[in-house]
Amino acid sequence: MTTPMFHMIPGVPDPVAPYSHAVEMDGWVFVTGQLPISQGPSAGPSPEAVEAQTRQVMENLKRVLAGCGLGLEHVVSARVFLTHFDEDYERMNAVYGGYFAADKRPARTCVGVTALARGARVEIDLVARRTQERRRRGRQ
Repeated sequence: MTTPMFHMIPGVPDPVAPYSHAVEMDGWVFVTGQLPISQGPSAGPSPEAVEAQTRQVMENLKRVLAGCGLGLEHVVSARVFLTHFDEDYERMNAVYGGYFAADKRPARTCVGVTALARGARVEIDLVARRTQERRRRGRQ
């Protein structure tokens, strides 16, 4: 077993609580849930529509993955949290689905929650797997 690597990625919104952007161990990369914020820790979600919030969340996730030398093609699992589940589920899916190839979508759980930090309507976290080749060569 290897020692975990704790990633803080430049250019990704500052955490809103005490956590790393991602933690990596034995080729598994656990990406912390991202909110639809694009600035420092005092920024709120922007804008209000769940479609735009979902796009911002996915772009933040892509930045974290890129900072770890990975992309969405390495994602094996996702969890989606929605504060307005019935109202936002289909609209969030319309945006989310565009980020993955139809034949390579990760396993996913989507749940309704009572609240998210910064008043966000959506938060998504990911689990990615570094390929054997990337593990041999190290982070790229």
